[in-house]
Amino acid sequence: MSKEARERDITVNRRAFHDYTISERFEAGLALVGSEVKSLRDHRANLKDSYARFFGDELFLVGAHISAYAPASQFGHDPERNRKLLLHRKEIERLRGRIQERGLT
Repeated sequence: MSKEARERDITVNRRAFHDYTISERFEAGLALVGSEVKSLRDHRANLKDSYARFFGDELFLVGAHISAYAPASQFGHDPERNRKLLLHRKEIERLRGRIQERGLT
């Protein structure tokens, strides 16, 4: 990973690289609410035990924790909610095909 990429990344699940064999990497967007964006800019996120899961034809990030943003606590977000991953349709279908292969998750 280049120095520029490390500076751009808000959070990385380093444990996943230790516990699993990463065969492919994807860059995806996340559908977020305003208080989540503010918390991420403050680096208040934890990807430990998070994973991607299909719900219908859409892919979601499950188990990620984005801490509440204190100034927005009244209108804040659920820190553990499922967040939609924004990928191109071709990438989503490719992932669905890879998951159906034996031994891949």
